[in-house]
Parts: sequence; C-alpha cells; structure tokens
Amino acid sequence: MSLDAILLIGPTGAGKSPLGEHMQQHGLAGKRCHHFDFGHQLRTIAAEENPPAEFTYSEHLFIRDLLEKGLLLEKEHFPIAEKIIAAFLKSRQYVEGDLIVLNGLPRHLEQARDMDRIVTVGMVMVLECSAEAVHERIRGNIGGDRAERDDDDQRLIEKKLRIFKERTEPLIDHYRTEGSAVTRLAVTAETTADCVYAELLSLVRPLSSG
Repeated sequence: MSLDAILLIGPTGAGKSPLGEHMQQHGLAGKRCHHFDFGHQLRTIAAEENPPAEFTYSEHLFIRDLLEKGLLLEKEHFPIAEKIIAAFLKSRQYVEGDLIVLNGLPRHLEQARDMDRIVTVGMVMVLECSAEAVHERIRGNIGGDRAERDDDDQRLIEKKLRIFKERTEPLIDHYRTEGSAVTRLAVTAETTADCVYAELLSLVRPLSSG
C-alpha cells in the first residue's frame, strides 16, 4: 500500500515543523494529517540513554553522530529511516485515506527514490525563505520550535543551508517531473504557521472541490 503524502521543502528555520504540526491539528481538505518530522524523530531517538527496541547500539550511535555533524542520511542507511517511519505510523494509528505530511524525508534524490516504494507524493509545498530571514527566524524562534534545539549554532546553520541548496532543492524538479503539484509559498522573518496554512487552504480547497 502506497501512502498519500504532502512533502514540505524549505531551508532550516523556514517553518516546516510548525506548519506540519498545524496541519496535523487541523487536517487538510477534509483529511486527517500525520506530521512526520524526521528531524524530530531523530532527535528523540538520539536523546534516549539506550537504543529504542527497533534499533541496534551501532544505529543509535550513528543517529547521534549524524545530528552532531549536521549530515544527511545516505542511501545505504535508508533501512534506519524505514524503521522510524514504521514506528511513527503505528504510533499515529494511520488508516488508509489519511495524509502523511513529510518533513525532512526525503532530503535528496536517492532518498526520494527509496521513498517511492512507501509513499505517493501528490503535492510538494516549497517554503521559500532567504538565508537572512532564516537567521532572523531562528534567532527570534518565530515558529516556537527552536527553544530546545542544540543544532542551531552558526556553523551548523550555514552547513544546512549549503546542503539544502545542493541536495534538497533538486527534489522540486524531480517531483514536478513525476507529476506532483508544486506550490511555492513565500516566508519572511515574521511569517507564522497560521499565515502559511491559510494560504495553503486557499489553494487546496478549489482543487479538492473541482
């Protein structure tokens, strides 16, 4: 069974997590949404003193190292992502017809091809946010989701922005070629999840009623 999904794409700090939580709380086009925040899932696992039941000791150490260095999960380690997805779906009591809001996975083309076995991405939402606005948003914790993050130092932010440009942005053209609808929403230093969600509704409702 392939799961219906919406993919959120945007640089670190653009507000993907607050928007995903908003969508999970309010739904979209009459459908229940499940916000799969891959970064949050990784941080939760890494914070555990001992590996959760699904993971080996070496996988637990690997996840911690991944976060500390601001790296991406590469193709050879996709089985770790599959374990995380399976545990998430079970915890959310996913049923057919629900929407998965993907945030942080896939992050590059190799992951996208692996994810094609699991999900069907019907829409890609691109949160367009300049580097300057990213820094302002993170400093001001505009989305309200950065207070307990320990990966927001200047060095890691700049590294994440470079990786996003080089490896994540190409996903937009990939999914457009695959037939996914691509929606671009501008995000400034002050943009809130409420504002983005309202704009998204204005785009989705006409499509869902047509």
